[in-house]
Amino acid sequence: MQTMVRRDTRAWRMQVWVSFGLAVSVCAIGLAWLPGDDTARAFMVMGYVFCLSAAFALSKYVRDNETKRVDTPMWGMVVWGGFAFAMALTGWGLWRMAIQPVWKAYLLVSWLFLISTVFTLAKTLRDAHEADLFQARLAGRREAMGETQ
Repeated sequence: MQTMVRRDTRAWRMQVWVSFGLAVSVCAIGLAWLPGDDTARAFMVMGYVFCLSAAFALSKYVRDNETKRVDTPMWGMVVWGGFAFAMALTGWGLWRMAIQPVWKAYLLVSWLFLISTVFTLAKTLRDAHEADLFQARLAGRREAMGETQ
C-alpha cells in the first residue's frame, strides 16, 4: 500500500514567502520614510517587531495546542496577552501619532498585511515540518517491516 505525504506546492510556498517579504518591505519603507521625529519612528519600529514576534508565538501556541493541550494555562495567557498587548499598543501609537491620515492609512494597511502574512508563513513552515516528520516515520516503519519479513 502506497501512502502519500501531502505537501504544499512550490508555487504556494513561493507565494507565501513573496507575500511575507513584500509585507516586511512595505512596512520597512513606510517606517523609514515616516515623517516626524526619531522617537516616534523608533516606537513604531519596536511596535511592529513586537507584533511580528507575538504573532509567530501565538501561531505556534495555537498549532501546538490544536488537538491536545500541551502548554500550561499561564503560558496561554502570556502568549494571548502578549499578542493583544502588542497589537493594542502599536494601534494606539499609530492612532496617536501626529501624521497625515494618508500616512496612518499606509502604516495601518502594511501592518495588518504583515500580521496576516506571519500567520500564513508560520502555518506553511509548520505544515512542511510535519510532512517531513510524517515522511521520516513512514520511512522508518517501512524499513522496520522490511527487516522483519
